[in-house]
Amino acid sequence: MFYALVAFLSYLIGSIPNGLIIGKNFCGVDIRQFGSKNIGATNAFRVLGVKPAIAVLITDALKGIVGVYLGSYLVGTAQAELVGGIFAIVGHNWPIFLKFKGGRGVATGLGVIAILVPKVTLIVFAVWLVVVLITRYVSLASITAAFLVPVSMWLFNTQWEFFCFGIVAALFVIFRHKPNIERLLKGKELKIKAGSKKDLMKKE
Repeated sequence: MFYALVAFLSYLIGSIPNGLIIGKNFCGVDIRQFGSKNIGATNAFRVLGVKPAIAVLITDALKGIVGVYLGSYLVGTAQAELVGGIFAIVGHNWPIFLKFKGGRGVATGLGVIAILVPKVTLIVFAVWLVVVLITRYVSLASITAAFLVPVSMWLFNTQWEFFCFGIVAALFVIFRHKPNIERLLKGKELKIKAGSKKDLMKKE
């Protein structure tokens, strides 16, 4: 019963479209109409700029953190924490408030991993940052980081439940990046560049 409650609440929290909320309320922009049309931090950076993107990144990561803590508070087992984390990611990727059209799950998954295995988070984020700085492809960095999550967990001998979660989370992220992978292979993927209000006015 409590596991179902954790899943339900975590899914609802994960479904909160922070990118859309921040874009509309603080910038007067629906980021679904620009860039990749995604509600995540990358598109927020591309469309709105640095500060709004950081806000989206933090609030999306918080969804994963809250999901884990819901499992800890309501049930108190590692399995419940994982249920909360997974359903927060599911909510972000397929939000009920946006007709199941959401983000890629990278920031929310990072929030989950930050609570469960902090060491892995530091390694994964460092690799993500290096790949972004070298290639300017956030999608490639996210896919690489996702792949490294279960690998790093295995190297650190993380408990079995968390290792399984790492595999599931990595598959989630990579699956959600399928269009990006296709564009990368064709050489058509967009490189990251901070946007601004001036850029939007030009597009309009």
